[in-house]
Amino acid sequence: MSKSYHGLHVIVDDDARWSRDPIAQAEAACAGGARVLQLRAKSAPDRQVLHWARTIRALTREAGALFVLNDRFDIALLAEADAVHLGQEDISPGQIPAEIRQALDIGRSTHDREQAEKALDDGVHYIGYGPVFGTRSKSTPYSARGIDGLAEVAAAVKPLPVIAIGGIGASAANDVRSAGAAGIAVISSVAASADPAEATREIAKAFASGDETPA
Repeated sequence: MSKSYHGLHVIVDDDARWSRDPIAQAEAACAGGARVLQLRAKSAPDRQVLHWARTIRALTREAGALFVLNDRFDIALLAEADAVHLGQEDISPGQIPAEIRQALDIGRSTHDREQAEKALDDGVHYIGYGPVFGTRSKSTPYSARGIDGLAEVAAAVKPLPVIAIGGIGASAANDVRSAGAAGIAVISSVAASADPAEATREIAKAFASGDETPA
């Protein structure tokens, strides 16, 4: 599939801390120009997740964005998502049947060079890497990786797109891009904002401002 995962990824989820549900978060992210929307639903039942996924799929099609679902390739298929995103505790990309891989791209969360190179060998379409600056949006046993760690991984797996995640806002977007990231993924920078569409727009603009400089 010739899909581009470059640019701003906004992760929408069902965390009770956010004042908006995943659909409202997705509407704002689409309005703000996110290139990719990723649904992460950790506590909702499958029926609810599928409803959210299908609704967000429709929103992203209208906005010209890609849609990724976390963890569940079965629900991703039912929702006609572009990709499924797998964490290190999920099944490995190689365990997904070949016929499903024809219909779904695969993203993989990674936290060090070894994991990133394994994902490259597994033939994924992009990797998430982090937390770059730490994160308060989700529990993780991994410490902040820093810009140097990001640059090392981006160089090691090039040309596989690396999407940086973890404590990234508009002010750090250019540094992250300069380190070799093809995109950035955000959660609380948008979900916790009083104006999530404007927050999306600001971060997307900050990252895109480096377009004239090779990554």
